[in-house]
Formats: sequence, structure tokens, C-alpha cells
Amino acid sequence: MAVMEGSLSKWTNVMKGWQYRWFVLDDNSGLLSYYTSKEKMMRGVRRGCVRLKGAIIGIDDEDDSTFTITVDHKTFHFQARDAEERHKWVQALEDTIIRHASRTKWDSFHVSPTIKDLDNKVSEADAYLQLMIEQTKQLEERIISFTDLDEKTKCETILEHANVMLDNIKHSIVLLQIAKNTAHPINGIYHPIPGKSNSVSSIHDGMFILYPLDVVPGEAVIQQGIELGSECMEDGRRKIRTIPSVTALVVPEMSYSSSEGEDDFFDANDIPFAGSQLPSPTLRSFDNEGQTQLPAPKSIPPTVVNVTNRVPSVRKSRNPGNQDELDYDALYEDDDEPDVEMESHGSVIRHLLSQVKIGMDLTKVVLPTFILERRSLLEMYADYFAHPDLFTCIPDLKDPRDRMVQVVKWYLSSYHAGRKSSVAKKPYNPILGEVFRCHWDVSEDENGPSEETVPDGPVPWCKKSQLTFVAEQVSHHPPISAFYAEHVNKRISFNAHVYTKSKFLGLSVCVYNIGQGVVSVLDYNEEYIVTFPNGYGRSILTTPWIELGGSVTISSPQTGYHCDIEFITKPFYGNKKHKVTAEVYGPDEKKSFLSISGEWNGLMEAKWADKTEPELFIDVNAIEIIKKQVRPISQQEENESRKLWKEVTAGLKFNEIDKATNAKQSLEQKQRDEAKERKDSVKEWQTRLFKKVGDEQWLYTRQLKQRLPMNSTNAT
Repeated sequence: MAVMEGSLSKWTNVMKGWQYRWFVLDDNSGLLSYYTSKEKMMRGVRRGCVRLKGAIIGIDDEDDSTFTITVDHKTFHFQARDAEERHKWVQALEDTIIRHASRTKWDSFHVSPTIKDLDNKVSEADAYLQLMIEQTKQLEERIISFTDLDEKTKCETILEHANVMLDNIKHSIVLLQIAKNTAHPINGIYHPIPGKSNSVSSIHDGMFILYPLDVVPGEAVIQQGIELGSECMEDGRRKIRTIPSVTALVVPEMSYSSSEGEDDFFDANDIPFAGSQLPSPTLRSFDNEGQTQLPAPKSIPPTVVNVTNRVPSVRKSRNPGNQDELDYDALYEDDDEPDVEMESHGSVIRHLLSQVKIGMDLTKVVLPTFILERRSLLEMYADYFAHPDLFTCIPDLKDPRDRMVQVVKWYLSSYHAGRKSSVAKKPYNPILGEVFRCHWDVSEDENGPSEETVPDGPVPWCKKSQLTFVAEQVSHHPPISAFYAEHVNKRISFNAHVYTKSKFLGLSVCVYNIGQGVVSVLDYNEEYIVTFPNGYGRSILTTPWIELGGSVTISSPQTGYHCDIEFITKPFYGNKKHKVTAEVYGPDEKKSFLSISGEWNGLMEAKWADKTEPELFIDVNAIEIIKKQVRPISQQEENESRKLWKEVTAGLKFNEIDKATNAKQSLEQKQRDEAKERKDSVKEWQTRLFKKVGDEQWLYTRQLKQRLPMNSTNAT
């Protein structure tokens, strides 16, 4: 039964471009067939088809008309007319995929249930039904004796819900009995109701239904109509389709195109691994506050680590199980982040994908522990200052134009250091009230090194000549992180807040970084307001990798300078990744005086309006990453990131995934218990280091500009 048909463009390698095709989505067979024209479709001349059982839909937020279908180790690329049409196709395809996913055969590791097992389940359900009927009856009798009106009203509401539940349970038991009769017909042949030899057929929600001729579809026909479950129809599907009301359609073993030389375009990086079509094993899901949590597999191959790069003496004891002798600080300082072989965790990933739909918000979806990076998101934000000299030298420049260019240079160099591994991993979600502090030693200024500390600063034990950083998780729902950095001697600071919102795109995950940061240069009374790009986790079935995408702005209201930055995602076809372009404008100017292009994780070139030849703007791989300094865990407060997550980090480091998962769940449960306690006592969470200003902004409570006077003599 065709649930949708129409024209789409399909990418082909022969023509190296998009080709018009007429597509027909058959929900009953789980096929997306395509033809060179509607007329060819009417004549039944099919060009090719895509099997949807086990398929995965993918979209790209940067392109609102294209989508992909990945199945049978191939990725097919399609283009709709606009975003609305794409949405209709994606929604219809997802519904078909979900319905056919339920037709997956039983796990090969489990014994197939027998008719006796089904009888036992029906009897068990009936026994529970009787218990509930008795309890409902007792509640009804108690309500009559109640004198308290409020209590009586509450119990009547409960009784009403209980009666509705009873009706649903009764209906479910009837359906189970019907399913048993359908799955095990007499002599292997379905026998219609006696005396009702004539019937018509109908397809409804993926089920094949036989109705007697004198029964109108839509009426209650539980006793008369028989639903043929999809599992029961799998082997006999072609016989059923001999009924005139259903068009016969052969389901091929593999998706195909009649022109083998037309090889459908696909990116080798996006091809799912060989086991992608195997049924997922049974996994238990834990539902906490609406969160779907997937436990890691019990058996995981040992991680291969480059011993030459390992930080020595991570464990002081020769006994790996002796946690008291574990050097937790060394765990965090070890930059060796082993890659994850997603193939070995394929069943977990596929199960996760089966629980979400295109466009779904992933904020409450807890990802498997094995894909976590060994640090908190708060610590990752500190990587904006991996090249602290580029930030602290901004006030040294006398011309506002030069300062603007330097802000752009610091900003564009701040993203590459955040990736410890070639494989995309997710940092820990900070818990509410979590704090991270660190600092950097930077080049000495003209006044020489300063040994004076800053007791009222974000890191009280640090010196005026050091760049200090602090971050706090100020909100859990929605997840908002606030962070602040300052250099006292240079009289410069940075205050930012980021609200992260995740979105499922099929083969990718998008993380929207909503918020802004403000660079404050006190000597010139200037502010530079910056926004943040989106992050994309691509190829999540194979080797996940990170890219940035979206438009970003940097602007200074005081000077009028501004910059438009575009992080360009990998094109639909082609291999160019991590591209970035930027245009820097002067006050009230419509034409940029500086154009920047290149790769945000590599080399970027500058093209000045008054020069003919481009020149090197910055090569991030040629400049040194300055290591941040963090206080030992033994001296940290209980709510500091590294102390909070140390057991999770240890479990990940030594491939003890169960221990890491248990430690992570313990932290999350503690957070839920504290939230419940605050709710019961009607208390609101109070942040420690940041305060909310207006509806959106979060500001550090003791900013440098509040502690030091502005230098108006240099202000422009």
C-alpha cells in the first residue's frame, strides 16, 4: 500500500549530480521504490528500490532540503523541493521504518517462544486482572464510607483511572487470545468466522485486517475481525497479496539500482559497519525523570594504548583493584584518549537509534558510558584559552582595528585544542553546582612577573600575572554553563554562558551552543561580544568525528568594528571538512577590510583589502598549546569537576566500563535526590559564583571591571 508518492531528486555518480525520479513509499512491504517518471511507475518499470527495514534516516541542519537513507551498507542521497516537503518524506519514512523494526526476528541467542509460553502469559495477565478487579472493588466500597470531601474526590479520580486501566487490560487480553489463534491456525490455515465466508481486506497501521462483508471498518469488531500480525505474515506475505485489494510487490533481499554503473553516491566515512542489519540484543532501559539510559555491554575488547605516550605511574600500586593507591591527578593529565571501536558496541548504538526520531531533543537521553570523554564539559570550555598569549595580548595593541583583528585571531584559534581524540567523544554532563577552576602561566609582561596573589579573584591562590578561569553549572534543565576568565595585570576578562541543546539528525547529532561571551578590555572601555557555532557529531555508526557549523558574529559596540564568521560543514558531496571563512568590517563599512579563509583546525589565510597577495593569518598546529594548571584533587572542594568525576574517569581509563557506569549513575541519582529534596521543601537552587541578569545572561559576581577602576584615559 503506497502511503506516499511524488518526485524527488536522487544523487547519481554517473551524471555527477541530481537526477529527477518518481518515488513510491510502500508501507506494507517497507520499500521505497523509484522510477524514471510517473508514467514508468504506472507501467511498473522500476528503476530501483531501497529496503527500509533496519534503515537509518539522516538530515543535515545546514541544508534544509536533502536527506539520506543508510541501509545494506550504502547511503542513498535525496533532495526535496524545500524543507516542508523533506519533513513530510522523513516523517513517512521514519514511521515505516519503526513499524518494520518490530518485525525483526527473535534474537538468535534466545529460544523462540512456544504456544505454551503464550498461554502462560495470557493466564498470568488474567490473574493480575482479577487482582486488580478486587482492589478496584475494595476502593469503590471505601469511597462510600469517606466523610472527608477532599479525600473522597481524590479517591474517585483514582477509581476513574483504575476503571480505564481495567478496560485496557481486558482489551489487551482479548487481543493476545486473537494473536494466538492467528499465529497458530488450525492445520496451518487461517479459518474465517463460521458462516462468514465472504470478506474484504484492509490495511491499517501496518496490520492486514480481514473484515466480514457485513461489518463496516471502524466499528468494534474484536470478536469478528482478525488482525494478521506482521510476524505471522512474514512467510505468507505473497499468498496474502493475491487478494485483489492488495498490490503484489516482491521485496528484494538488498536495496538496488537497475543501473549498477550508476553507483549511488555515498561517503566511505558514513558506511555503517557490516553488522548493521543484525537484530539488536535485548537491552534493559532505565527510566529516570524521562531519561532513556542504555547500559554498556558486559564484554568489551581491551583498549589498545600507545605505551610510549602514557603518563607514568598512573597507578602507584601494582594491584589494579586497589583504588586507594590510584593517582587520579595523573589520569586527567594523561592526554592519551584511546579511540572507540563503535563496531564492537553496534548493538547498543542501534538500540539507541531505535529510541529516537529525526529532530528529537536529546537533552534527556543518557548516552552509553563508553563514548564519554574523560573530563567534564566545564573543563572543555577552558580550552578556549589553550593559547592564552593570543588572548592576553589584545590590550597591548594601540589601534582598535588591530585589537579587533586580534580578538578574531584568538577566537578562531580556540576550537582545535578541544579535541583530544580523532574520534568524537562526549564530555560528562556537569551536575548542578559543579565547578571547575584552572589557570595558565603566560609570557611575562613589561612589568615583569608578579608574585602578588588575587584573593578576591576566581582562583584565589593564583598570581596577578596568570590567566585564571572558573566555570559553574548554573542550571540543569535547561543545561546552562557559565564561565569566566581574567588576567589582572593585562586588565582583560571574558564572561560567557552557553545553553546546550542536542538534536538527533539520523546519522548525526547536532549540539546547538546557545549563548554569548563578552571580552572586556578595561584599558579602552571596550567590549567584544561573541557567539558560538553549532557542533556536529557525524558518522555515529562507524567512526564518529566532530565538525563545526553555523554563523557566528563578533562585534564591539564601542568601536563599531564587527566580524561575520561562517563555520562550513562538509558538503553533501566532496571531502572538504572543517572549513571556515570570516569577514572583518570597520565602523559603518559595508565592505570588509579583511577576509579570512581556511580550516579552523589547521591553517587560515588572510586577504587584506589593500593588499594583492594573501598571507598567513594563523596556523593553529604550529603554535604551542599551553597546558592548564589544576589544583590537586586532594585539595579540591567536593563539587569540583575532577573530584566529582574521578571514579568515572578511572573506570574509562582502565576500560572498566561497568564501574564507570555505576559511578556515573551514582552521581546522577544523588543529583535527582537533591532536586526532589529541594522541591519538597520548596527551595530554589542558589548559584555560588554567577548571577542571572535579565532572562538570559549569567554574569560572574566579582568581575575584574567591578574590582578595578576603568582606565578612561585610553578609552577610544
